Amino acid sequence: MERPPARLGFAWLPVLLLVALKLLVHGLTSGSYGFFRDELYFLDCARHPQWGYVDDAPGIVWIFKAALLMGGSLPVVRILAAIGGAATVFSSSLLAWEMGGNRFAQGLAGLCVLSTPIFLGMDSILCVGSYEPLFWMGCVWLAIRIARTRDTRLWLAFGLVAGLGLQMKYTMLLVLACFLVALALTPLRDAYRRAAFWGGAALAVLIFLPALFWQIQNHFPLLEDMANIRRLGKNVELGPLAFIREQIVMLNPLLLPLWGAGLVFLFRRVWLRVLAWFYLLLLAAMIALHAKAYYLAAIYPMLFAAGAVAIEDYLESGSLGRGRAWAKGALTTLVAVLTLLLIPAILPILSPQRLLAYQGALGIKASRTEVAHDAPLEQRLSDQFGWPELAEETAAIYLSLTPEERRRTAIFAENYGEAGAINQFGLRLGLPAAVCAHQAHSFWGPPAVEFDTFICLGCGRDGLDRAFESVIVAGRHDHPWGMAFENHPIYLCRGLRTPLKEIWPRIRHWD
Repeated sequence: MERPPARLGFAWLPVLLLVALKLLVHGLTSGSYGFFRDELYFLDCARHPQWGYVDDAPGIVWIFKAALLMGGSLPVVRILAAIGGAATVFSSSLLAWEMGGNRFAQGLAGLCVLSTPIFLGMDSILCVGSYEPLFWMGCVWLAIRIARTRDTRLWLAFGLVAGLGLQMKYTMLLVLACFLVALALTPLRDAYRRAAFWGGAALAVLIFLPALFWQIQNHFPLLEDMANIRRLGKNVELGPLAFIREQIVMLNPLLLPLWGAGLVFLFRRVWLRVLAWFYLLLLAAMIALHAKAYYLAAIYPMLFAAGAVAIEDYLESGSLGRGRAWAKGALTTLVAVLTLLLIPAILPILSPQRLLAYQGALGIKASRTEVAHDAPLEQRLSDQFGWPELAEETAAIYLSLTPEERRRTAIFAENYGEAGAINQFGLRLGLPAAVCAHQAHSFWGPPAVEFDTFICLGCGRDGLDRAFESVIVAGRHDHPWGMAFENHPIYLCRGLRTPLKEIWPRIRHWD
Protein backbone atom coordinates (compact mmCIF):
# COMPACT_ATOMS: atom_id res chain seq x y z
CA MET A 1 0.00 0.00 0.00
CA GLU A 2 1.25 3.51 -0.82
CA ARG A 3 2.94 5.50 1.92
CA PRO A 4 0.90 8.37 3.46
CA PRO A 5 2.49 11.79 2.88
CA ALA A 6 4.39 13.61 5.61
CA ARG A 7 2.52 16.33 7.48
CA LEU A 8 3.55 19.79 8.58
CA GLY A 9 2.17 21.36 11.74
CA PHE A 10 -1.50 21.96 12.36
CA ALA A 11 -2.66 25.48 11.41
CA TRP A 12 -4.07 26.40 14.80
CA LEU A 13 -4.52 30.14 14.24
CA PRO A 14 -6.59 30.16 11.02
CA VAL A 15 -8.61 27.14 12.12
CA LEU A 16 -9.45 28.64 15.51
CA LEU A 17 -10.40 31.89 13.77
CA LEU A 18 -12.91 29.92 11.67
CA VAL A 19 -14.23 28.23 14.81
CA ALA A 20 -14.64 31.62 16.49
CA LEU A 21 -16.39 32.99 13.41
CA LYS A 22 -18.83 30.08 13.44
CA LEU A 23 -19.65 30.74 17.09
CA LEU A 24 -20.03 34.46 16.43
CA VAL A 25 -22.33 34.07 13.43
CA HIS A 26 -24.74 31.78 15.27
CA GLY A 27 -24.39 33.61 18.58
CA LEU A 28 -25.48 36.91 17.05
CA THR A 29 -28.60 35.34 15.48
CA SER A 30 -29.56 32.95 18.28
CA GLY A 31 -32.61 34.81 19.57
CA SER A 32 -34.05 36.37 16.43
CA TYR A 33 -37.10 34.13 16.00
CA GLY A 34 -38.03 31.55 18.65
CA PHE A 35 -37.77 27.96 19.84
CA PHE A 36 -37.99 25.33 17.12
CA ARG A 37 -40.71 22.68 17.60
CA ASP A 38 -38.22 19.88 18.24
CA GLU A 39 -36.27 22.02 20.71
CA LEU A 40 -39.42 22.31 22.82
CA TYR A 41 -39.89 18.55 22.55
CA PHE A 42 -36.34 17.74 23.59
CA LEU A 43 -36.57 20.13 26.53
CA ASP A 44 -39.59 18.11 27.67
CA CYS A 45 -37.62 14.88 27.16
CA ALA A 46 -34.80 16.36 29.26
CA ARG A 47 -37.33 16.86 32.08
CA HIS A 48 -37.95 13.08 31.87
CA PRO A 49 -34.45 11.63 31.34
CA GLN A 50 -34.29 7.97 30.42
CA TRP A 51 -32.27 5.61 28.24
CA GLY A 52 -34.52 5.84 25.23
CA TYR A 53 -37.37 7.63 23.52
CA VAL A 54 -39.89 6.75 20.85
CA ASP A 55 -38.09 8.51 18.02
CA ASP A 56 -34.58 9.32 19.24
CA ALA A 57 -31.57 7.95 21.03
CA PRO A 58 -30.87 9.53 24.44
CA GLY A 59 -27.69 11.43 23.52
CA ILE A 60 -29.33 14.60 22.22
CA VAL A 61 -31.50 14.73 25.35
CA TRP A 62 -28.36 14.78 27.52
CA ILE A 63 -27.34 17.97 25.75
CA PHE A 64 -30.78 19.46 26.37
CA LYS A 65 -30.47 18.42 30.01
CA ALA A 66 -27.30 20.51 30.15
CA ALA A 67 -29.29 23.38 28.62
CA LEU A 68 -31.93 23.06 31.36
CA LEU A 69 -29.22 23.12 34.03
CA MET A 70 -28.01 26.40 32.50
CA GLY A 71 -31.50 27.91 32.56
CA GLY A 72 -33.08 26.47 29.41
CA SER A 73 -33.36 29.84 27.67
CA LEU A 74 -33.30 30.25 23.90
CA PRO A 75 -29.76 31.76 23.83
CA VAL A 76 -28.45 28.88 25.96
CA VAL A 77 -30.01 26.27 23.66
CA ARG A 78 -28.69 27.99 20.56
CA ILE A 79 -25.13 28.47 21.84
CA LEU A 80 -24.99 24.71 22.47
CA ALA A 81 -26.01 24.23 18.83
CA ALA A 82 -23.29 26.64 17.74
CA ILE A 83 -20.68 24.77 19.78
CA GLY A 84 -21.55 21.55 17.96
CA GLY A 85 -21.32 23.34 14.61
CA ALA A 86 -17.99 24.93 15.52
CA ALA A 87 -16.63 21.51 16.45
CA THR A 88 -17.68 20.23 13.01
CA VAL A 89 -15.76 23.06 11.35
CA PHE A 90 -12.72 22.09 13.42
CA SER A 91 -13.12 18.41 12.54
CA SER A 92 -13.00 19.13 8.80
CA SER A 93 -9.74 21.05 9.18
CA LEU A 94 -8.36 18.27 11.35
CA LEU A 95 -9.24 15.67 8.72
CA ALA A 96 -7.54 17.74 6.02
CA TRP A 97 -4.38 17.80 8.14
CA GLU A 98 -4.56 14.05 8.76
CA MET A 99 -4.88 13.47 5.01
CA GLY A 100 -1.66 15.40 4.43
CA GLY A 101 -3.05 18.88 3.89
CA ASN A 102 -1.13 21.95 4.99
CA ARG A 103 -2.29 25.41 6.08
CA PHE A 104 -4.28 26.26 2.95
CA ALA A 105 -6.10 22.92 2.81
CA GLN A 106 -6.95 23.00 6.51
CA GLY A 107 -8.36 26.51 6.27
CA LEU A 108 -10.29 25.82 3.06
CA ALA A 109 -11.86 22.65 4.51
CA GLY A 110 -13.10 24.49 7.59
CA LEU A 111 -14.30 27.46 5.54
CA CYS A 112 -16.33 25.21 3.23
CA VAL A 113 -18.10 23.56 6.15
CA LEU A 114 -18.77 26.97 7.67
CA SER A 115 -20.27 28.25 4.40
CA THR A 116 -22.39 25.22 3.48
CA PRO A 117 -26.16 25.90 3.58
CA ILE A 118 -27.08 22.64 5.30
CA PHE A 119 -24.66 23.25 8.18
CA LEU A 120 -25.62 26.91 8.51
CA GLY A 121 -29.23 25.81 8.82
CA MET A 122 -28.80 22.77 11.08
CA ASP A 123 -26.49 24.59 13.47
CA SER A 124 -28.96 27.46 13.86
CA ILE A 125 -31.15 25.18 15.99
CA LEU A 126 -30.17 22.58 18.57
CA CYS A 127 -30.88 19.20 17.02
CA VAL A 128 -29.23 15.85 16.47
CA GLY A 129 -27.62 17.27 13.34
CA SER A 130 -25.66 19.76 15.44
CA TYR A 131 -23.62 16.96 17.02
CA GLU A 132 -24.03 13.88 14.83
CA PRO A 133 -21.18 14.85 12.44
CA LEU A 134 -18.71 14.78 15.33
CA PHE A 135 -19.20 11.05 15.82
CA TRP A 136 -19.11 10.23 12.11
CA MET A 137 -15.98 12.33 11.63
CA GLY A 138 -14.46 10.98 14.83
CA CYS A 139 -14.65 7.48 13.35
CA VAL A 140 -13.28 8.73 10.02
CA TRP A 141 -10.37 10.49 11.75
CA LEU A 142 -9.47 7.34 13.65
CA ALA A 143 -9.68 5.25 10.47
CA ILE A 144 -7.24 7.64 8.79
CA ARG A 145 -4.93 7.51 11.81
CA ILE A 146 -4.96 3.72 11.70
CA ALA A 147 -4.19 3.73 7.97
CA ARG A 148 -1.40 6.28 8.51
CA THR A 149 0.27 4.81 11.62
CA ARG A 150 -0.80 1.15 11.42
CA ASP A 151 -1.53 1.43 15.14
CA THR A 152 -4.32 -1.13 15.46
CA ARG A 153 -4.86 -0.25 19.13
CA LEU A 154 -6.82 2.74 17.84
CA TRP A 155 -9.68 0.39 16.96
CA LEU A 156 -10.56 0.52 20.66
CA ALA A 157 -10.93 4.29 20.43
CA PHE A 158 -12.97 3.77 17.24
CA GLY A 159 -15.34 1.54 19.20
CA LEU A 160 -15.68 4.17 21.92
CA VAL A 161 -16.63 6.90 19.44
CA ALA A 162 -18.96 4.54 17.55
CA GLY A 163 -20.74 3.55 20.78
CA LEU A 164 -21.26 7.17 21.76
CA GLY A 165 -22.50 7.86 18.23
CA LEU A 166 -25.08 5.10 18.63
CA GLN A 167 -26.30 6.87 21.76
CA MET A 168 -26.68 10.07 19.71
CA LYS A 169 -28.63 8.63 16.77
CA TYR A 170 -29.55 5.13 15.68
CA THR A 171 -28.55 5.98 12.11
CA MET A 172 -25.04 5.18 13.35
CA LEU A 173 -25.97 1.50 12.90
CA LEU A 174 -26.25 2.07 9.16
CA VAL A 175 -23.05 4.15 9.15
CA LEU A 176 -21.08 1.37 10.84
CA ALA A 177 -22.55 -1.31 8.58
CA CYS A 178 -21.45 0.61 5.48
CA PHE A 179 -18.02 1.21 6.97
CA LEU A 180 -17.56 -2.50 7.68
CA VAL A 181 -18.39 -3.34 4.07
CA ALA A 182 -16.01 -0.62 2.86
CA LEU A 183 -13.24 -2.14 4.98
CA ALA A 184 -13.71 -5.46 3.21
CA LEU A 185 -13.18 -3.75 -0.17
CA THR A 186 -9.75 -2.32 0.71
CA PRO A 187 -6.40 -3.43 2.17
CA LEU A 188 -7.66 -2.32 5.59
CA ARG A 189 -9.63 -5.57 5.64
CA ASP A 190 -6.80 -7.02 7.70
CA ALA A 191 -8.49 -5.25 10.63
CA TYR A 192 -10.82 -8.25 10.82
CA ARG A 193 -7.89 -10.31 12.02
CA ARG A 194 -6.96 -7.91 14.84
CA ALA A 195 -8.02 -8.47 18.44
CA ALA A 196 -8.21 -4.69 19.00
CA PHE A 197 -10.78 -4.41 16.21
CA TRP A 198 -13.09 -6.90 17.87
CA GLY A 199 -12.39 -5.29 21.23
CA GLY A 200 -13.56 -1.97 19.78
CA ALA A 201 -16.68 -3.65 18.38
CA ALA A 202 -17.45 -5.11 21.81
CA LEU A 203 -16.95 -1.70 23.43
CA ALA A 204 -19.36 -0.07 20.98
CA VAL A 205 -22.00 -2.72 21.71
CA LEU A 206 -21.48 -2.33 25.46
CA ILE A 207 -22.02 1.43 25.30
CA PHE A 208 -25.11 0.93 23.13
CA LEU A 209 -26.71 -1.70 25.39
CA PRO A 210 -28.71 0.65 27.70
CA ALA A 211 -30.50 2.22 24.72
CA LEU A 212 -31.03 -1.19 23.12
CA PHE A 213 -32.46 -2.66 26.33
CA TRP A 214 -34.85 0.30 26.62
CA GLN A 215 -36.16 -0.39 23.12
CA ILE A 216 -36.54 -4.10 23.91
CA GLN A 217 -38.33 -3.44 27.20
CA ASN A 218 -40.77 -1.09 25.47
CA HIS A 219 -41.37 -3.38 22.47
CA PHE A 220 -39.32 -1.32 20.00
CA PRO A 221 -41.38 1.88 19.74
CA LEU A 222 -38.81 3.21 17.26
CA LEU A 223 -39.73 0.50 14.74
CA GLU A 224 -43.44 1.15 15.22
CA ASP A 225 -42.84 4.88 14.77
CA MET A 226 -40.92 4.28 11.52
CA ALA A 227 -43.60 1.91 10.23
CA ASN A 228 -46.33 4.46 10.97
CA ILE A 229 -44.40 7.17 9.13
CA ARG A 230 -44.15 4.97 6.04
CA ARG A 231 -47.80 3.91 6.26
CA LEU A 232 -49.02 7.49 6.58
CA GLY A 233 -46.74 8.74 3.80
CA LYS A 234 -45.49 11.49 6.10
CA ASN A 235 -42.11 12.09 4.46
CA VAL A 236 -41.37 13.21 0.92
CA GLU A 237 -39.68 10.24 -0.75
CA LEU A 238 -36.98 10.99 -3.31
CA GLY A 239 -35.80 8.87 -6.20
CA PRO A 240 -32.05 8.33 -6.75
CA LEU A 241 -31.52 11.32 -9.04
CA ALA A 242 -33.64 13.63 -6.88
CA PHE A 243 -31.75 12.52 -3.77
CA ILE A 244 -28.39 13.25 -5.40
CA ARG A 245 -29.67 16.59 -6.67
CA GLU A 246 -30.66 17.52 -3.11
CA GLN A 247 -27.12 16.70 -1.94
CA ILE A 248 -25.74 19.16 -4.46
CA VAL A 249 -28.25 21.86 -3.55
CA MET A 250 -27.91 21.58 0.24
CA LEU A 251 -24.10 21.82 -0.05
CA ASN A 252 -24.26 24.77 -2.50
CA PRO A 253 -23.94 23.78 -6.19
CA LEU A 254 -20.89 26.03 -6.58
CA LEU A 255 -18.99 23.83 -4.12
CA LEU A 256 -19.71 20.61 -6.03
CA PRO A 257 -16.32 20.67 -7.84
CA LEU A 258 -14.56 20.84 -4.47
CA TRP A 259 -16.21 17.92 -2.70
CA GLY A 260 -16.43 16.02 -5.97
CA ALA A 261 -12.66 16.38 -6.27
CA GLY A 262 -12.48 15.08 -2.71
CA LEU A 263 -14.24 11.85 -3.68
CA VAL A 264 -11.85 11.35 -6.61
CA PHE A 265 -8.90 12.12 -4.32
CA LEU A 266 -10.00 9.44 -1.85
CA PHE A 267 -10.33 6.84 -4.59
CA ARG A 268 -6.89 7.64 -5.99
CA ARG A 269 -5.16 7.26 -2.61
CA VAL A 270 -5.09 3.57 -1.78
CA TRP A 271 -4.64 4.24 1.94
CA LEU A 272 -7.78 6.43 1.92
CA ARG A 273 -9.88 4.43 -0.52
CA VAL A 274 -11.94 2.93 2.30
CA LEU A 275 -13.47 6.38 2.84
CA ALA A 276 -14.52 6.68 -0.81
CA TRP A 277 -16.28 3.31 -0.67
CA PHE A 278 -17.76 4.31 2.68
CA TYR A 279 -19.38 7.40 1.15
CA LEU A 280 -20.74 5.60 -1.90
CA LEU A 281 -22.16 2.73 0.14
CA LEU A 282 -23.80 5.11 2.59
CA LEU A 283 -25.23 7.19 -0.26
CA ALA A 284 -26.69 4.05 -1.87
CA ALA A 285 -28.13 2.85 1.44
CA MET A 286 -29.79 6.20 2.13
CA ILE A 287 -31.34 6.22 -1.33
CA ALA A 288 -32.58 2.64 -0.97
CA LEU A 289 -34.15 3.40 2.42
CA HIS A 290 -35.84 6.60 1.18
CA ALA A 291 -34.06 8.65 3.83
CA LYS A 292 -34.45 12.40 4.00
CA ALA A 293 -31.70 14.07 1.97
CA TYR A 294 -30.13 15.85 4.93
CA TYR A 295 -29.58 12.56 6.79
CA LEU A 296 -26.36 12.21 4.78
CA ALA A 297 -25.07 15.69 5.64
CA ALA A 298 -22.77 14.47 8.42
CA ILE A 299 -20.46 12.74 5.90
CA TYR A 300 -19.52 15.86 3.93
CA PRO A 301 -16.87 17.38 6.22
CA MET A 302 -14.80 14.37 5.12
CA LEU A 303 -15.27 15.14 1.42
CA PHE A 304 -14.62 18.85 1.90
CA ALA A 305 -11.38 17.96 3.70
CA ALA A 306 -10.31 15.61 0.92
CA GLY A 307 -11.24 18.14 -1.76
CA ALA A 308 -9.25 20.87 -0.04
CA VAL A 309 -6.17 18.62 0.07
CA ALA A 310 -6.63 17.69 -3.60
CA ILE A 311 -6.80 21.35 -4.63
CA GLU A 312 -3.79 22.24 -2.49
CA ASP A 313 -1.80 19.38 -4.03
CA TYR A 314 -2.69 20.59 -7.51
CA LEU A 315 -1.76 24.18 -6.77
CA GLU A 316 1.49 23.16 -5.13
CA SER A 317 2.42 20.90 -8.04
CA GLY A 318 3.72 23.90 -9.97
CA SER A 319 1.17 23.71 -12.79
CA LEU A 320 0.18 27.34 -12.24
CA GLY A 321 3.67 28.63 -11.53
CA ARG A 322 3.58 32.03 -9.86
CA GLY A 323 -0.19 32.13 -10.16
CA ARG A 324 -0.78 29.63 -7.39
CA ALA A 325 -0.85 32.28 -4.66
CA TRP A 326 -3.41 34.23 -6.71
CA ALA A 327 -5.47 31.06 -7.22
CA LYS A 328 -5.49 30.31 -3.51
CA GLY A 329 -6.58 33.84 -2.70
CA ALA A 330 -9.29 33.83 -5.35
CA LEU A 331 -10.72 30.51 -4.20
CA THR A 332 -10.74 31.54 -0.54
CA THR A 333 -12.37 34.85 -1.43
CA LEU A 334 -15.03 33.11 -3.52
CA VAL A 335 -16.03 30.80 -0.67
CA ALA A 336 -16.00 33.70 1.82
CA VAL A 337 -18.23 35.82 -0.44
CA LEU A 338 -20.63 32.90 -0.88
CA THR A 339 -20.81 32.63 2.90
CA LEU A 340 -21.64 36.30 3.31
CA LEU A 341 -24.37 36.05 0.67
CA LEU A 342 -25.93 32.92 2.16
CA ILE A 343 -25.98 33.91 5.83
CA PRO A 344 -28.95 36.34 5.55
CA ALA A 345 -30.84 33.78 3.41
CA ILE A 346 -30.51 30.95 5.93
CA LEU A 347 -30.08 32.39 9.42
CA PRO A 348 -32.91 34.31 11.14
CA ILE A 349 -31.46 37.79 10.67
CA LEU A 350 -34.11 39.43 8.49
CA SER A 351 -37.83 39.71 9.19
CA PRO A 352 -39.85 36.93 7.53
CA GLN A 353 -41.05 39.28 4.77
CA ARG A 354 -37.55 40.50 3.95
CA LEU A 355 -36.15 36.98 4.24
CA LEU A 356 -38.53 35.70 1.57
CA ALA A 357 -37.67 38.64 -0.66
CA TYR A 358 -33.94 38.03 -0.22
CA GLN A 359 -34.27 34.30 -0.89
CA GLY A 360 -36.27 35.12 -4.01
CA ALA A 361 -33.55 37.48 -5.23
CA LEU A 362 -30.96 34.70 -4.83
CA GLY A 363 -33.25 32.08 -6.37
CA ILE A 364 -33.33 30.01 -3.17
CA LYS A 365 -36.34 27.82 -2.44
CA ALA A 366 -36.06 25.18 0.27
CA SER A 367 -37.34 21.71 -0.58
CA ARG A 368 -40.01 20.07 1.54
CA THR A 369 -39.01 17.04 3.58
CA GLU A 370 -42.51 16.32 4.92
CA VAL A 371 -45.72 16.15 2.90
CA ALA A 372 -47.75 18.17 5.45
CA HIS A 373 -45.37 21.14 5.39
CA ASP A 374 -47.53 24.12 4.47
CA ALA A 375 -46.10 27.47 5.48
CA PRO A 376 -44.60 30.57 3.85
CA LEU A 377 -41.12 29.80 5.20
CA GLU A 378 -39.16 26.56 5.19
CA GLN A 379 -40.06 24.19 8.01
CA ARG A 380 -36.94 24.94 10.09
CA LEU A 381 -38.04 28.57 10.32
CA SER A 382 -41.84 28.27 10.29
CA ASP A 383 -41.69 25.90 13.24
CA GLN A 384 -40.12 28.70 15.31
CA PHE A 385 -43.24 30.89 15.24
CA GLY A 386 -46.39 30.91 17.32
CA TRP A 387 -45.43 28.94 20.42
CA PRO A 388 -45.48 31.73 23.05
CA GLU A 389 -48.72 33.02 21.54
CA LEU A 390 -50.30 29.55 21.79
CA ALA A 391 -49.43 29.41 25.48
CA GLU A 392 -50.83 32.90 26.07
CA GLU A 393 -54.07 32.11 24.24
CA THR A 394 -54.46 28.92 26.26
CA ALA A 395 -53.76 30.79 29.51
CA ALA A 396 -56.48 33.33 28.72
CA ILE A 397 -59.02 30.50 28.49
CA TYR A 398 -57.73 28.65 31.54
CA LEU A 399 -57.70 31.74 33.76
CA SER A 400 -61.22 32.66 32.69
CA LEU A 401 -62.50 29.59 34.54
CA THR A 402 -63.45 29.63 38.19
CA PRO A 403 -60.82 28.34 40.67
CA GLU A 404 -63.00 25.28 41.31
CA GLU A 405 -63.24 24.44 37.60
CA ARG A 406 -59.51 25.04 37.05
CA ARG A 407 -58.79 22.28 39.55
CA ARG A 408 -60.71 19.85 37.32
CA THR A 409 -59.24 21.14 34.04
CA ALA A 410 -56.24 19.85 32.12
CA ILE A 411 -54.64 21.06 28.90
CA PHE A 412 -54.54 18.40 26.21
CA ALA A 413 -52.06 18.87 23.34
CA GLU A 414 -52.44 16.80 20.18
CA ASN A 415 -48.73 16.87 19.33
CA TYR A 416 -45.41 17.26 21.10
CA GLY A 417 -44.79 20.78 19.77
CA GLU A 418 -47.95 22.11 21.40
CA ALA A 419 -47.18 20.21 24.61
CA GLY A 420 -43.65 21.58 24.62
CA ALA A 421 -44.91 25.13 24.17
CA ILE A 422 -47.27 24.83 27.15
CA ASN A 423 -44.54 23.29 29.31
CA GLN A 424 -41.91 25.87 28.31
CA PHE A 425 -43.98 29.06 28.45
CA GLY A 426 -46.99 28.08 30.54
CA LEU A 427 -45.50 28.00 34.04
CA ARG A 428 -45.08 31.77 34.24
CA LEU A 429 -48.64 32.14 32.90
CA GLY A 430 -50.11 29.95 35.63
CA LEU A 431 -50.76 26.90 33.44
CA PRO A 432 -50.42 23.26 34.53
CA ALA A 433 -48.21 20.87 32.55
CA ALA A 434 -49.72 19.67 29.30
CA VAL A 435 -51.22 16.21 28.81
CA CYS A 436 -50.15 14.65 25.52
CA ALA A 437 -50.24 11.16 24.00
CA HIS A 438 -47.82 11.86 21.15
CA GLN A 439 -44.33 10.32 20.86
CA ALA A 440 -42.38 10.24 24.16
CA HIS A 441 -45.15 12.13 25.97
CA SER A 442 -47.28 9.00 25.69
CA PHE A 443 -45.01 7.33 28.29
CA TRP A 444 -45.59 10.13 30.82
CA GLY A 445 -49.36 9.81 31.01
CA PRO A 446 -52.15 9.53 31.62
CA PRO A 447 -52.10 11.85 34.66
CA ALA A 448 -52.86 10.36 38.06
CA VAL A 449 -55.64 12.90 38.62
CA GLU A 450 -58.92 12.27 36.82
CA PHE A 451 -59.89 15.44 34.94
CA ASP A 452 -63.31 15.93 33.39
CA THR A 453 -62.66 19.24 31.63
CA PHE A 454 -59.99 19.82 29.01
CA ILE A 455 -58.66 22.70 26.96
CA CYS A 456 -57.79 20.90 23.72
CA LEU A 457 -55.11 22.09 21.29
CA GLY A 458 -54.82 20.80 17.75
CA CYS A 459 -57.70 18.31 18.03
CA GLY A 460 -60.44 17.65 15.47
CA ARG A 461 -63.98 18.63 16.38
CA ASP A 462 -65.57 15.31 15.42
CA GLY A 463 -63.46 13.28 17.82
CA LEU A 464 -64.06 15.75 20.65
CA ASP A 465 -67.84 15.66 20.14
CA ARG A 466 -67.73 11.88 20.60
CA ALA A 467 -65.53 12.05 23.70
CA PHE A 468 -67.20 14.93 25.62
CA GLU A 469 -70.69 15.99 26.57
CA SER A 470 -70.00 19.64 25.76
CA VAL A 471 -67.53 21.15 23.28
CA ILE A 472 -67.24 24.89 22.59
CA VAL A 473 -64.77 27.01 20.65
CA ALA A 474 -63.11 29.10 23.35
CA GLY A 475 -60.38 30.70 21.25
CA ARG A 476 -58.30 30.36 18.12
CA HIS A 477 -54.60 30.12 17.42
CA ASP A 478 -53.56 31.70 14.14
CA HIS A 479 -50.02 32.82 13.37
CA PRO A 480 -49.20 34.05 9.83
CA TRP A 481 -45.64 32.63 9.82
CA GLY A 482 -46.25 29.38 11.67
CA MET A 483 -47.12 25.99 10.22
CA ALA A 484 -50.60 25.99 8.70
CA PHE A 485 -51.77 22.87 10.55
CA GLU A 486 -51.08 24.64 13.85
CA ASN A 487 -53.62 27.35 13.05
CA HIS A 488 -56.76 25.92 14.63
CA PRO A 489 -59.58 26.54 17.12
CA ILE A 490 -58.91 25.99 20.79
CA TYR A 491 -61.72 23.97 22.35
CA LEU A 492 -63.03 23.95 25.90
CA CYS A 493 -64.45 20.48 26.48
CA ARG A 494 -66.51 19.41 29.50
CA GLY A 495 -67.83 16.06 30.65
CA LEU A 496 -65.35 13.44 29.51
CA ARG A 497 -67.48 10.37 28.88
CA THR A 498 -64.75 7.74 29.43
CA PRO A 499 -61.88 8.12 31.92
CA LEU A 500 -58.67 9.19 30.21
CA LYS A 501 -56.71 6.22 31.53
CA GLU A 502 -59.10 3.86 29.72
CA ILE A 503 -58.83 5.56 26.33
CA TRP A 504 -55.10 6.37 26.60
CA PRO A 505 -53.96 3.28 24.63
CA ARG A 506 -56.30 4.27 21.78
CA ILE A 507 -55.27 7.94 21.57
CA ARG A 508 -51.54 7.26 21.96
CA HIS A 509 -49.84 7.83 18.59
CA TRP A 510 -46.27 7.50 17.38
CA ASP A 511 -45.65 9.16 14.02
